[in-house]
Parts: sequence; structure tokens; C-alpha cells
Amino acid sequence: MESEIRNKTSKQMMYIGIISMIMMFAGLTSAYVISSKREDWISFELPQALYISTLLIILSSITYLIAKKNIQKEKRNQTTLFLILTLVLALAFVFFQIEGFNQLREVGLYFTGEGSVVSSSLLVAISFAHLLHVAAGIIVLLVVIFNHLNHKYKVNDALGLEVGGIFWHFVDILWIFLFLFFYFIT
Repeated sequence: MESEIRNKTSKQMMYIGIISMIMMFAGLTSAYVISSKREDWISFELPQALYISTLLIILSSITYLIAKKNIQKEKRNQTTLFLILTLVLALAFVFFQIEGFNQLREVGLYFTGEGSVVSSSLLVAISFAHLLHVAAGIIVLLVVIFNHLNHKYKVNDALGLEVGGIFWHFVDILWIFLFLFFYFIT
């Protein structure tokens, strides 16, 4: 009974956090849409690195799902492998996001200062806000891996793995939304 209450409470707290993040990004994307009506708005192609990062974060969600399935089958070695692979994909996502910012600069689109435009500034600001959430997700992944290696998760007791997965999948879905938003709005 106590673990059931703990499970329910932990997941509810995660969902409340997710709702607040959705509200934040709804505000940021609304600002983007409203700003796109400005006379000085400049449209541009999304950097190729953002396409790669999108693929990487999707793959990271798949590897996390596989890790979760493996813990349910008591396949600890495979769980470890797929959790570490998820972490590697997450780090590669961050690398390609930063590379995307660099590609914007290479074509003369800056975040601030001379040469900056509202469209690229907002794209970088929103993407960077997402990157902060990914950084939190990487910390979550490290905690999940640490707990897994210390045999904290079992077939019927993998709450940390589940809650970490909820957060990680949310960060994934959020980026897919943002990527599609930028793709169709930019």
C-alpha cells in the first residue's frame, strides 16, 4: 500500500512539473508566432544539425523504452547497455544542438548583438531553454544509471526508472514539437 501511494505521488509530481514546462514553452512559442508578424522578421532554413539532433533524441527515447523492457525481464546487462546508450544519444543531441547554433552564426544569424534578428534570437532562446531541460534529463539519466548499477530497480519496483522515463520522453516529445513548430513557422 505504501509503495503504491509513493508511486502515485511521484508520478503526479512529475506530471505537475510537465504541465508547468508545457505552459512555459506555450508562452515562448506564442511569442515566436506573434513576433513573426513584425516587419523586420527574417525567415531562414533550419540548420542541418537540428535535423540530426531530432533523430538522436527520438532514438534516445527508443533506447530508454528498451532499457525499461529489459528491467521488466530481469535482463540487467541489457538494461545497463540501453541506459548508457540513451545517455550517449542525449549527449550527442546536446552536441548537435550547439552545432546548430554554430551553423546559424556561420550564415550570419546571431543570438544577440549586431547581426542578430528576432527570428534567430527566439529560435536560439527557445532551443536553449529546451537544452536546460535536457541537461536536467541527463542528470536524471545519470541518477537512473547509478541506481540501476546499485541494483535499486527490480521487476516490480522500478519507480525511479519509470519517473525518469516519463521526464525523458516528455523532453523528447517537447523537442519534436519545437522542431516541427520551427520547421513550419520559420
